[in-house]
Amino acid sequence: MKIAFLFSGQGAQAIGMGKELCEHFPVSNKVFEEATQALGFDIKDMIFNGDSETLMITENTQPAILTMSIAALEAVKTLGIKPDVVAGLSLGEYSAHVAAGSIGFADAVKLVKLRGKYMQEEVPVGIGAMAAILALDAETVKEICRKASEKGIVEPANFNCPGQITVAGEVAAVEYACELAKEAGAKRAMLLPVSAPFHCSMLKGAGEKLAEALKTLEIQELQVPLITNVTADYVPNKDAILDLLVRQVSSSVLFEESLRRMIADGVDTFIEIGPGKALSGFVKKVNKEVAVYNVEDMASFEKLKQAMEG
Repeated sequence: MKIAFLFSGQGAQAIGMGKELCEHFPVSNKVFEEATQALGFDIKDMIFNGDSETLMITENTQPAILTMSIAALEAVKTLGIKPDVVAGLSLGEYSAHVAAGSIGFADAVKLVKLRGKYMQEEVPVGIGAMAAILALDAETVKEICRKASEKGIVEPANFNCPGQITVAGEVAAVEYACELAKEAGAKRAMLLPVSAPFHCSMLKGAGEKLAEALKTLEIQELQVPLITNVTADYVPNKDAILDLLVRQVSSSVLFEESLRRMIADGVDTFIEIGPGKALSGFVKKVNKEVAVYNVEDMASFEKLKQAMEG
């Protein structure tokens, strides 16, 4: 068995996420306490008892998802499961770095709060947009973005899995790309409820600000191979990490290609760690033969436990 741990990105957040795991696992609860200490506010209270609007603010969402993901990771570790490779979708790449030992959790949680803040500030609300395009191939979507660029910036943002690609850019250009996608035969082309145009050139400035914050970060050697969104390849060494994290803010997320790379390298078991099951769905679209599990609550934890013991 060759195992990959996958970590959730933004969009999977929900009030109460991780509560069950915290109640059952002191190691998971400790992660929430550590996050609260690092951030200087009670993030546990915000996630368990807060309101969706507050959680939806990008600079809250990012540390919240990272915290819940690492809390779930600590629960998974109690089963003695070790990954052969790790990867994360967008924000999830920071969780993957924590899992790989290259970035400490307290540093990571502070970093992603800044990352969220810079991303939100870079493009004022209402200027940028993102859309999901279903059932078109990558080349067609790239061509649509080229055509729609006459209305402004629009670029492919996430290559999630076959037939699911997101685009990001200026509102008019993204809306035009949706029209063109429907004409080209897309099953759906719809605007997403996000507050900024993630993973496109409009966020280059946010990456530059993040680069300043990253300069003070203490980075260790990776203990587990990590595949990065930017290249869909392994991070070669610790010296490459900062540049890749900066580029990731405004680069396309090559997630489908990352999954294909892992499968080609013999991964036959994927465990999605963190809120939601989106990544599990992407894996199944890429390859139906591999085993896929997720851990976000006690029911999913028990399912994984049974499978590993069986």
